[in-house]
Amino acid sequence: MGQMKFGGQIIGMMILAGLLAAATILLASGALRARPTASLPSPAPSAVRTDSTPRPPSVAAVHRSEAMARASPPAPAPVAPSAATPASTAYVIKHILPIEGPLHLGDHYWDERGAPAGPILITVDLAAQTLSVFRGGYEIGTAAILYGADDKPTPLGVFPITEKDADHVSNLYDAPMPYMLRLTNSGISIHGTSVADGYMTHGCIGVPTPFARQLFNAAKLGDKVIVTRGEMLDIGAAISAA
Repeated sequence: MGQMKFGGQIIGMMILAGLLAAATILLASGALRARPTASLPSPAPSAVRTDSTPRPPSVAAVHRSEAMARASPPAPAPVAPSAATPASTAYVIKHILPIEGPLHLGDHYWDERGAPAGPILITVDLAAQTLSVFRGGYEIGTAAILYGADDKPTPLGVFPITEKDADHVSNLYDAPMPYMLRLTNSGISIHGTSVADGYMTHGCIGVPTPFARQLFNAAKLGDKVIVTRGEMLDIGAAISAA
């Protein structure tokens, strides 16, 4: 029995050796091929510059070229007319009057020295009870104001001056409104009055009469008046509504 088992093992080994030899021949001849794999999508290409803009230089290159860049900065690339950005029309605050301390009722200041020619803009802050006049971005006048009572509030918004009347009298209240600058068709306007504690208006913006005269002479029809509540302005700030 042991000899039969040994003989069977020898025969099996001979058969296996023959199969291996045959496989080697077939591989050499290309008859056996690997199983094809499922086709995979090609990886997405990385971002490639299609324009002529050069790659950013290395940090060392930037450091080496700083002095040259300061001496002769590169000319900006021309902008195609279709891609040109329209010029900003925002009104920029450039200077305010150097007034120490807060304004009190009845206070007013006017000083045009150093202010360039330019469009007039009037701002009103109901929370601060203050009106400011700007010309070319420079504040040329400011005053403490009266404004509308709770049942007749002064409206907020942007209003062009639509009428000027130095000797106007209210047809609703039969009251003088000297140096009137009309803002709305309902009668809201800026005009001269006695600005004192305990007084309010029927919606108008009241300023000291001497200041009203100066404002009347400086403003023209179409100049804008921006009425807000609590919005502060800083030097360099742009007023897009102007």
